[in-house]
Amino acid sequence: MTPTPRFTEETDARIAFVLGLASALHESGHSTHALEEALAATSDRLGLSGQFFATPTSIFASFGEGPKQQTFMLRTQPSPPDLGQLVRVTEIARAVLDGSVPPAEGTRRLATLTERAQPRPLATIAAYGLASAAAARFLGGAGAEAAVAGAAGLTIGFLAVGARRFSQLGRIFELAAAFVAAFGVAAVGAFQGGFSASLATLAGLIVLIPGLAVTTGIAELANRHLQAGTSRLAGAFMTFIGIGFGVALGSQLAVAVFGAPATVTPASVAAWLNWLALLACAAAFAILLRADRRDFGWIVLAGALAFASTRLGSAFLGPELGVFVGSLLLGFGGNAFNRLTGRPSAVTLVPGLLTLVPGSIGFRSVTAMLDSQVVPGIDAAFSMMLTAVSLVAGLLVAAAVYPERPIG
Repeated sequence: MTPTPRFTEETDARIAFVLGLASALHESGHSTHALEEALAATSDRLGLSGQFFATPTSIFASFGEGPKQQTFMLRTQPSPPDLGQLVRVTEIARAVLDGSVPPAEGTRRLATLTERAQPRPLATIAAYGLASAAAARFLGGAGAEAAVAGAAGLTIGFLAVGARRFSQLGRIFELAAAFVAAFGVAAVGAFQGGFSASLATLAGLIVLIPGLAVTTGIAELANRHLQAGTSRLAGAFMTFIGIGFGVALGSQLAVAVFGAPATVTPASVAAWLNWLALLACAAAFAILLRADRRDFGWIVLAGALAFASTRLGSAFLGPELGVFVGSLLLGFGGNAFNRLTGRPSAVTLVPGLLTLVPGSIGFRSVTAMLDSQVVPGIDAAFSMMLTAVSLVAGLLVAAAVYPERPIG
């Protein structure tokens, strides 16, 4: 039998810090390939021989060589990005690595991050409504669509707050939220009319749609992390199916009870409203992603950069490939933000990406499939994948040309 390896107290403190860092980064929404790179660099700086394997639901960490190797397994759950926590984790890690904070104290500080209070329920609900109303404008809606979508977003925000407290609701949150939103929009459309019910429904659900998960999954596959990328894409697919089923059930029930809403073409509005919607969207994402207040201005700037550059790229390359230009410039901007402030590039990258990710196209693919429109559904699915690949390609090129300053 191989004897259990014995580590010194100093080594144990360093290992405990690396394990705490792994959990904290994962809870902050770090992608798995970036997480492994950060842990490997941190271990090297601390004088440890470490090997790491991360998935969306687990982290394996091994320290030592050959038969003296000691392995740990951390069970995790996929987490949405928490930008404020990511900044604090990075600051703690760098303080330990530059020697100003001992590893044991760094571990204690990482543990206290879990005590950080959740955003106020009213702020969360308002952010959902604001994001949905802004999305209606991006999708081509006018004032009526924005108002109905905003109301649907507020309802979803209320359910999101409830899902934090009741685990049973959390397990079916996307399906339940899609059902309630679709039923409400269709009912208002049948009684009131004057707006595009399909557009308002899509905009109302925009925060639920896992476009960022699709993009992250493709990025993980592009970085040769096949298991993590495949599992993340499978999770996104199941979320799409749940949302699509909820929308189909809610819409059909509303039609059966109240009748079908009239088909309406959204009215045209002034182009400058796009920038107002962009400002509202950036503010909403900053709240939902729990960003620090000092970064709100940077987040708005990143959203404007992503929006303007994508519009410019789409004019020359088409909508799918135009996203490459947007993500490329956003990647450069995020890495420049990292070099300038020392905070992670994800602080500006993630909110900017949320204005570019192809989630709405994926939702239309699923709804077309559920409506037995196979060819349009496949076409929309292909457009979603092409858009996501263009987005990831832009980020990879930006990282290769102008890389972010690593944690380690």
